[in-house]
Amino acid sequence: MPIDAALALAAEPRPGEICWTPKDVQLYHLGIGAGVPATDPDELRYTLESRLHVLPSFATVAGSGAPGVISGLSLPGIEVDLAKVLHGGQSLTIHRPIPTAGTATTLGRIAAVHDKGKAAVLVLRTEVADADGPLWTGDSQIFVRGEGGWGGDRGPSTRLEPPAGEPDRVLERPTREDQALLYRLSGDYNPLHADPEFAKLAGFDRPILHGLCTYGITLKAVVDTLLDGDVARVRAYRTRFAGIVHPGETLRIRMWREEGRVRAEVSAVERDDAPVLADTVVEHA
Repeated sequence: MPIDAALALAAEPRPGEICWTPKDVQLYHLGIGAGVPATDPDELRYTLESRLHVLPSFATVAGSGAPGVISGLSLPGIEVDLAKVLHGGQSLTIHRPIPTAGTATTLGRIAAVHDKGKAAVLVLRTEVADADGPLWTGDSQIFVRGEGGWGGDRGPSTRLEPPAGEPDRVLERPTREDQALLYRLSGDYNPLHADPEFAKLAGFDRPILHGLCTYGITLKAVVDTLLDGDVARVRAYRTRFAGIVHPGETLRIRMWREEGRVRAEVSAVERDDAPVLADTVVEHA
């Protein structure tokens, strides 16, 4: 088996250093659809350096997302075919607001390896801190098709009970046909999102949008509509990637207010509300 769970879990964390500038933040925000309308004061907080704040999901690409999902698959004990890899879920814990520019240290490791039968699930954990202390902790849940079945622990279920009642807000957010090409400039160059031939090898008829792009679009919608546009209120954010998005499709984002958090579900309008993000929770102050 190309995944040696014992070796992966025992490996020392891989240290690194990342840095980012306001330009990186602005590019990320544009990659998730910010700036429409271009002169809207609320949008200028994402695009104009003199008013800039940082959407917490920027953490997934800061410093090109180091150690990142793709580089994380080269950690000891992990040797997999990239065409069999799918991003299954993402969680972030935000320890304090992310500055518009900074330099930070990272520690990346395999936090868990689960056996789901037909697939293995790797939990790649990244802990990030700067001179003032911890900034964020991120967990990426990575499905590797065909690598399960060795008798390992299945791991916890991430499924939640459906939100109660009608949603408090329903928004539709169109994506651009070139959305994946723009988003990948923030550092996720997986050819699945740009190369039609590679997409076919992975079982798709054409390139698909990054799950983390939808992740960012959704958090922005929650912040802008239910958190008064205040990015500093976000404490944690997690989701399960339930389906794909084709660039150019429209996202329907349903949001429910709960005590101290917002629940969200995201679907693709043009495909009869096919699920895209599920079990999505934004914890907030």
